[in-house]
Amino acid sequence: MRMSWFNAKNVKWQLLGYFGLLLLLFAGGLLAGRLFGFDWLTSDIRVSLEFLGGLAAACLFAAYWIASMFQRKIDALHLSILQLSRGNLAERIAPLGSDPFDRLYTDFNEMAQSLEKRVMLLQKVGEENVMLLAQSNEVAVTEERRRLARDLHDTVSQQLFALHMSASSAAKLVERGNVDKAQPILNQLVELSALAQKQMRGLLAQLRPIELEGKRLSEALDRWFPDYCNHNALQGRMDIRLTGSMSEAIEHQLFLIIQEGMANVVKHASARHVDLALQDNGNQYVLQISDDGRGFQQEGERLHSYGLLTMRERAQKLGGELQIASKAGAGTRVKVSLPKFVQGEPENE
Repeated sequence: MRMSWFNAKNVKWQLLGYFGLLLLLFAGGLLAGRLFGFDWLTSDIRVSLEFLGGLAAACLFAAYWIASMFQRKIDALHLSILQLSRGNLAERIAPLGSDPFDRLYTDFNEMAQSLEKRVMLLQKVGEENVMLLAQSNEVAVTEERRRLARDLHDTVSQQLFALHMSASSAAKLVERGNVDKAQPILNQLVELSALAQKQMRGLLAQLRPIELEGKRLSEALDRWFPDYCNHNALQGRMDIRLTGSMSEAIEHQLFLIIQEGMANVVKHASARHVDLALQDNGNQYVLQISDDGRGFQQEGERLHSYGLLTMRERAQKLGGELQIASKAGAGTRVKVSLPKFVQGEPENE
């Protein structure tokens, strides 16, 4: 508290010093006029006003320059706070050197460094939780595959066997010239094939393809994104710019976010074009999904839809955030920012 007052006092003294310089500038102008034989008190009023006006303009210019200098310092702090609030945890302010604002900048840098360390730990915990959850689900996945195998055997497999038997019977009847007797069997074939198709679609709807198995995120998206756009009559454009390796947990969460975002485009947007961009800007992974669909008013209930809440929760698990920009009739842009940390030697805190 004492240190804060001391720093504030330094800023006050600096402002008072600049104010004193302005007074000296004004007084020096008057004195210089006297030294050069100009007395504004006895001179023509128009000339005196011009002299005083020029002197005041010079002082105002100096005051504007001083105010701009302070404004630049405040703007630097403001912009850094905005960058920090948007997830760019590597943001720092360069010290000015022997300036009252340096203490404020130093406190900001220490706060940003502390926040970066805590979010990095949070991201590590999030990654570990994602992997532990994936490992704990292996048994459930194996059991689910067994269940699907049983369902396939009890439904589709039996239907296919019935189709085969009926088709064989119909073929023999046709060979013998009993077309009338074959007609009911052909009708039964149509019904059995329709039932088998329906059952197969139901089973496929329960499956969730593991697109990332054995692949990096960019490789999986190169295959998945065009197929998804083609199947849903979308014209898609993808821009992936990643440098270096990304942890498996982050790749997993980003892929799930992309799947949810694209599903929202198909279900709600009625869009024709969609852009997917994923970039590594050094301090953050930035994902953007933009469409030219119907959009929505951001103060409406759509911001609290299950899909958007799920995407936001997935981003927050890894210390990131989700931003939405949408307007009715003007499309929607979803932006996800995840902090990127350079793995170094562990620190003891």
